[in-house]
Amino acid sequence: MLFVSCKQNKPKHNSTTDIYAKETIKDSVNKADKKSYKTLFNENTEFIAKEFDFPVGKPNAQGYYNAQKFQENNHLGDDWNGVGGGNSDLGNPIYAIANGYVSSAKDLKGGWGNVIRIIHFHEEKLYESVYAHCDSIIVTANTFVTKGEQIATIGNCDGAYYAHLHLEIRDAVDLDIGGGYSTDTTGYLNPTEFITKNR
Repeated sequence: MLFVSCKQNKPKHNSTTDIYAKETIKDSVNKADKKSYKTLFNENTEFIAKEFDFPVGKPNAQGYYNAQKFQENNHLGDDWNGVGGGNSDLGNPIYAIANGYVSSAKDLKGGWGNVIRIIHFHEEKLYESVYAHCDSIIVTANTFVTKGEQIATIGNCDGAYYAHLHLEIRDAVDLDIGGGYSTDTTGYLNPTEFITKNR
């Protein structure tokens, strides 16, 4: 079985390399020493998410297009590419889609590369945004970010793909990182739909 994620320009990753990509919130934060997310947001209300923007070409994805939409080929996210194609967007900024709490920011190896996970508290519900294949990570885990703040740059997972941002939005937080593709969308939301409804 091959790991297929996003648009590739090199041979596909073997799924065995993605064993290292199994990561949960437990890996980045010791839950015994951490308050619940809702408590964190209730104590830091300025970081509650009121509205959402797109993660590239802020605020409306200007200069970008969605190259592989949610559930196209069973894709669990959206792939944002620069309109110039290829690696024309390599190193371009990635922004937090809303106020939130960075639960993890690290290299997950395999087909994921550098990944940032942000927890959002919006209308009394928790959501998580996942930003994958980053070239560089600017934020650190266990810190708050604001909507539109630069958190990373667009990467190509060390040349595994043409440069793009793989964005997921989940309504179930702390899931394993997963494989990026599935017919089962439980816990996953259509990112473009969600952002558009919550502008």
